[in-house]
Amino acid sequence: MSGAEVIVQVLADEGVGVLFGYSGGAILPVYDAVFRHNAEHPRADGNEAMRLVVPANEQGAGFMAAGYARASGRVGVAIVTSGPGATNMVTPVRDSMADSVPLVVICGQVGTAAIGSDAFQEAPVSNIMGACAKHVFLVTDATQLEATVRTAFTLARSGRPGPVVVDVPKDVQNAALPWHGSGELLLAGYRARLRAVEQSVLGDADCGAFFAALMRAERPLIYAGGGVIAAEASAALRAFVDEFGLPVTTTLMGLGSFDSTAPLALHLLGMHGTAYANYAVEDCDFVLALGARFDDRVAGVPDKFAPRAKFIAQLDIDPSEIGKVKPADWHHVGPLRRALERLTAYGRAHGMRPKLGAWHAHVAELKRVHAMNYDRASTLIQPYAVIEAINRHAQGNAIVSTGVGQHQMWAAQYFDFRAPRRWLTSGSMGTMGFGLPAAIGAQFAHPGKLVIDIDGDASIRMNIGELETVTTYGLPLKVVVLNNVGDGMVRQWQKLYFKGRFASSDKSLHRKDFVRAAQADGFAWAQRLERHDALEATIAAFLAFDGPAFLEVMIDPDAGVYPMVGPGASYAQMITGDFIASRAAPAAREPSTSNMF
Repeated sequence: MSGAEVIVQVLADEGVGVLFGYSGGAILPVYDAVFRHNAEHPRADGNEAMRLVVPANEQGAGFMAAGYARASGRVGVAIVTSGPGATNMVTPVRDSMADSVPLVVICGQVGTAAIGSDAFQEAPVSNIMGACAKHVFLVTDATQLEATVRTAFTLARSGRPGPVVVDVPKDVQNAALPWHGSGELLLAGYRARLRAVEQSVLGDADCGAFFAALMRAERPLIYAGGGVIAAEASAALRAFVDEFGLPVTTTLMGLGSFDSTAPLALHLLGMHGTAYANYAVEDCDFVLALGARFDDRVAGVPDKFAPRAKFIAQLDIDPSEIGKVKPADWHHVGPLRRALERLTAYGRAHGMRPKLGAWHAHVAELKRVHAMNYDRASTLIQPYAVIEAINRHAQGNAIVSTGVGQHQMWAAQYFDFRAPRRWLTSGSMGTMGFGLPAAIGAQFAHPGKLVIDIDGDASIRMNIGELETVTTYGLPLKVVVLNNVGDGMVRQWQKLYFKGRFASSDKSLHRKDFVRAAQADGFAWAQRLERHDALEATIAAFLAFDGPAFLEVMIDPDAGVYPMVGPGASYAQMITGDFIASRAAPAAREPSTSNMF
């Protein structure tokens, strides 16, 4: 087989059914091998055995692969050419690394003899990607190609998931190679560390120490992160909560790990978390952190996070996260699902029943008094009302992707998330332009599900070329643009901390007609909503349309994201706005030296 054929056969063996990528000279052998593979393996349903989705830009391909991975739990695959093809993948790779998303990216590279000579479309992929990816391979020994590609999949999905990049020179793609059908690279150190983590179990003493602290607690709280979803541990979390009654609040990446409509759900915590979740964190005396890293958007000023917590327990697959930000009084490094199941079984067997009636009543009162709210009497279209209207139709079952900005936070706050892998967003990197291509990838992962991209007028501009990808492949994707004529989140900060100097964030002079752009790219249903009284009927028609649909909503340009924990402030000092009840004076709105944007 040629090296290119070896790559494609490994992809087939790994069960890859969808690829995302853009061709070019240095990757042509692989693209040709995909074409021939599909011709040689026809499917009865008429679809290609390995569908190759071509975006408008390689960055789009990376985010499509990431959206596919986030929505399915499988490894997403992107294939791009050398030079600019590879460098356009840097942002999706870093984004996936930051959010622990399993990707395999195969890049074409100039021939091995030309590496380092500044050849046409050469880029030092190993150097560039090495700081962004979980691992990078440059395959200069063709005999190692098969084992390398297979190992890339193992690395991407094992332990803490992440992106793995395989840089393949063109002569390696063309080399004649024997096919082995099995075998991976040794990676002795990684495999030893992985084996130690995966074989780690909670003993009776560990479980006993955990429950001794829990039974002393009066106000215990679970802080669930994206690691719960990555570990497929949502069912185990629900079983634990059903048994012991701990309320649950989730990070942005953890949304969906616990049914947000459940009585003990506190929804989102953190900088733009619900007021009642943040107040519960202020009040709790025991924190169980599950697959969460106490990042700056949640912990803010670490010393002020959960100030009354006498005991912090932490479960994670990554030993580097233990105690990194907040010291842990008890911890376990290992597979999260197995650890939760073990704790549940131990607690049940030993009759552990925390008496939390007063705490449950307190949490219910927090949810009632400090509920999410907004100006419902306004004649302007409120973005929160748009999300609520869509949510009434979706009922927590749609897959929701977002760009980055105010619309992202409104979606996180006002949508219900009843199950994992229905919320796709760029968390740690906060990458504008993520929403549309990620939604495309999710739609390929789940062709029969309702997939909605909630985007902003500034964010969607970043990858607006992918509107054509939606119609090219006939995807029934629903795209919503909440248009406030500018960079809304930046303007909110400028209003609060820079005395209203809207430097570069006001887009009122721009002349983008989003509806015509969508129509030009083939959207048969593309409308602009400008009247509040047409909201419900328009949303219903938009979601009911059988095919790609695009809706631009002209929202109140002064609508803000609240609650908001300002830089250097604690949850007790969060700004709740005019319509959410606060129990304390907000922090002074002065410029801060904090790095938290």
